[in-house]
Amino acid sequence: MRIHSIVVCFLFPIFAALAATAQEPALRMDVRLVNVFVNVTDRDGDSVGGLGREDFSLAEDGRAQRIAVFERQSDRQLNLTLAIDTSGSVQKDLDLEANAARRFVHALLRPQDRVSLVQFATEVREITPFTGKFSQIDRGLVQLKGDWATALYDAVSFASVRLAGRPGRRVLVLISDGDDTARSTTFAQALEDALRNEVMIYSIIDVPIDASAGRALGGEHALISLAEQTGGKSYYVRDGGMEKVFARIGDDLRAQYLLGYYPRNQELGRPFHRIQVTVPRAASDAFALHYRAGYYVVDASVRTNERLDHRIP
Repeated sequence: MRIHSIVVCFLFPIFAALAATAQEPALRMDVRLVNVFVNVTDRDGDSVGGLGREDFSLAEDGRAQRIAVFERQSDRQLNLTLAIDTSGSVQKDLDLEANAARRFVHALLRPQDRVSLVQFATEVREITPFTGKFSQIDRGLVQLKGDWATALYDAVSFASVRLAGRPGRRVLVLISDGDDTARSTTFAQALEDALRNEVMIYSIIDVPIDASAGRALGGEHALISLAEQTGGKSYYVRDGGMEKVFARIGDDLRAQYLLGYYPRNQELGRPFHRIQVTVPRAASDAFALHYRAGYYVVDASVRTNERLDHRIP
């Protein structure tokens, strides 16, 4: 009996300490590597090469960060989704878009890269899942079918979810006039899904008419904003034609810098961390830098899937 009492007295402080530790909330910090793909262009819009790690300055929420990873013209796998608007307002250009997209994929795709094809009108439909085979993309491009409404923001969310978790770079090339008439997903939700899943958007704006009257100017501005906030670019088809626009996107994707950093002195509790990249030695208007606005801490892929399941087959 005496021995039992001694054992209890000896073990009680240990059990008490373990219980207290278990009740204390764990301090969680986001220490993952944050990758930022950056395009640098000059006043004429041409890509600027030859920059080194020392030329860039990087900050998160205004707090300076150390660049731990630096690469030029990244050889990382490219995962690219072509999302083509097949609604009534742009059907007249569908064959032109499909032919230009075919040549773009054939010129850009490397053995390690993967491409998928999505069409959107009243509904969003994946025509060709991710593949490295030109023949499958070619077959998909001749299967595009039109409809009347435009589920633009549904398409952005759908493509972002499909790109989520794929290794390397994630790029969405979006061809549309920007007039969303489905009204299911909002612009804010579509942008959030793209940022959460680290998807870079290139918007190709196909304006059905040049006059302002009758054009979806709000939709055009939305396409421009989606590109700017995610680190991509926007182009009007009239600026050189579809072939030249695709060529410029291809040049961009071959001339990217990769900056990676582990967040230091991070402000805890923020759901979204804003990224700032500069080239300090350059004049303020000498270079234009394109990169994503920031990143979300919490992964919301499950929430996104649940939101889309009820309206995307």
